[in-house]
Amino acid sequence: MKGTVIKSTGNWYIVLAEDGEKINCRIKGRLKIDGYKSTNPIAVGDKIVFQLEEEKNISQEENGTDLRQGVISEVEKRKNCIIRKSKNLSKQSHILATNVDQALLIVTLAIPKTSFGFIDRFLVTAEAYRIPTHIIFNKADIFEEDNLLREDLLNVMGIYEKIGYKCYSVCSAKMKKETKEEMISLLKDKITLISGHSGVGKSTFINAIEPSLDLKTGNLSSAHLKGMHTTTFTEMHELSFGGFIIDTPGIKEFSVVNMDKYEISHFFPEIFRKANDCKFHTCLHINEPKCAVIAAVEKNEIAPSRYHSYLSIMNGEEVIKDYND
Repeated sequence: MKGTVIKSTGNWYIVLAEDGEKINCRIKGRLKIDGYKSTNPIAVGDKIVFQLEEEKNISQEENGTDLRQGVISEVEKRKNCIIRKSKNLSKQSHILATNVDQALLIVTLAIPKTSFGFIDRFLVTAEAYRIPTHIIFNKADIFEEDNLLREDLLNVMGIYEKIGYKCYSVCSAKMKKETKEEMISLLKDKITLISGHSGVGKSTFINAIEPSLDLKTGNLSSAHLKGMHTTTFTEMHELSFGGFIIDTPGIKEFSVVNMDKYEISHFFPEIFRKANDCKFHTCLHINEPKCAVIAAVEKNEIAPSRYHSYLSIMNGEEVIKDYND
């Protein structure tokens, strides 16, 4: 039998079978997945092959629904994944999700603040696996009453829109009808990964678009204005208007994985375009003579924040802490 992993809870995986039944599955022995060395051998979004166990083996979902049990024997070839370095094992990676059509990165410029480094590392990873990404700037209401903050928001959105990323300014807590319709159009009939720091409003955003999911939301820590985890496990949810969203726990750190120093610039679209004008085809855009990228940064044709993110990755600064800790 075949199905799709829709929830990972450690050693068990809830699988949506092709006939629509949910099966609680475990792994048979040790699965070898070519090309991946990760802390989680199976991730949400994986297409798998499984066998049902005896009928007497029944388990329950969190909502009390009885599920038959099965054993996963094979993981089919992945078309892509979003992957980051494991925070516990530096030489391994952790897969957030696989086989997605696009990603929505939810960010906030205040309460809490999402760093440029975090945004850029996520985008670099998405570019490496050819996953289209849109940036959702949440909590827009914070900026409506402060002209300086609003100007800051527009400037940051302008940086990424100039590169080619579609950006949206939304207020998930009080989402306008036209904004909701725009988001539904964006998500319809696609498998979309939703990611970002804790506290940026991912669950609130999802609930505003699909209220029937009624995902648990949380408050910011009063001590540090940081988000507190409300989503514990990565889970795929079906949308009533077509498609699926993959809700992920808040990410505190994001480190890129297994990138050759000569390839990193390929995943910064604006740097890659300018690199064609460098004198040397092996230019790393650090201190080489007649580097078109450095010249573009000096002319503000490439945002200094983006170039700084590029250099930090090149220099092996692999971990970007959340909220400018």
